[in-house]
Amino acid sequence: MDDPDGHFGESVAQTYDGVGAPGSEFDPAVIARTADVLAELAGKAGNALEFAIGTGRIAVPLAERGVDVHGIDMSRAMVARLASKNDTIPVTIGDFSQTRVDGEFDLVYLVFNTVMNLTTQEAQVDCFANAAAHLRPGGRFLIEVMIPELRKLPAGQTVVPFTVTPSHWGFDSYEVATQAMASNYVTLHEDGRGEFSAVPFRYLWPSEMDLMARIAGLRPEHRWESWERDPFTNESSKIIATWVKP
Repeated sequence: MDDPDGHFGESVAQTYDGVGAPGSEFDPAVIARTADVLAELAGKAGNALEFAIGTGRIAVPLAERGVDVHGIDMSRAMVARLASKNDTIPVTIGDFSQTRVDGEFDLVYLVFNTVMNLTTQEAQVDCFANAAAHLRPGGRFLIEVMIPELRKLPAGQTVVPFTVTPSHWGFDSYEVATQAMASNYVTLHEDGRGEFSAVPFRYLWPSEMDLMARIAGLRPEHRWESWERDPFTNESSKIIATWVKP
């Protein structure tokens, strides 16, 4: 892409913090619950490193709960929005699968499907290794990520719609053989102009993440389907998992 911030440049950054529907990741109640759980996992007077910190959707309320938060992100446009809300959270610009910051942390976390922005298995393995390198002994790595909706695909179909309105359509496309997928968006503007955009991902499975964690020297801990800590089951649409550095 021409934008140096890739798929999360200024056009995304300027609208990213819009209020979400009840129960969505942008619902203020969900954000508050997420920050509560992360603050508990970081521990009293603990510190945390957010991979893909973005606009600070989670980092800002987490810092307000007394956690010393640091961040890594590739998008300067997104980080500029964070700075406008809280300019005391240090952020390093870079690829969160590779970039190192100084210090050790009680918690490293990666939320809202962002691990799938790493579009190769190698990069996802590197992400786990990078998280482990930043953790102090006893520290945790947390990931929140969707479960691929392959059960919704009848034979021969590769597309699952997730948004259909008179002016906006969204659908995920899957390539099962490679675990590649993309979220695709079509928007019809008031002037009649149509706009298409797509963001590439690589989906991954809970068992695959456990193996990546093992390679990084981490052991599994929690598996939840929500920030209310409901158990992860066969019917869960996402997983929130933690691994601990011995």
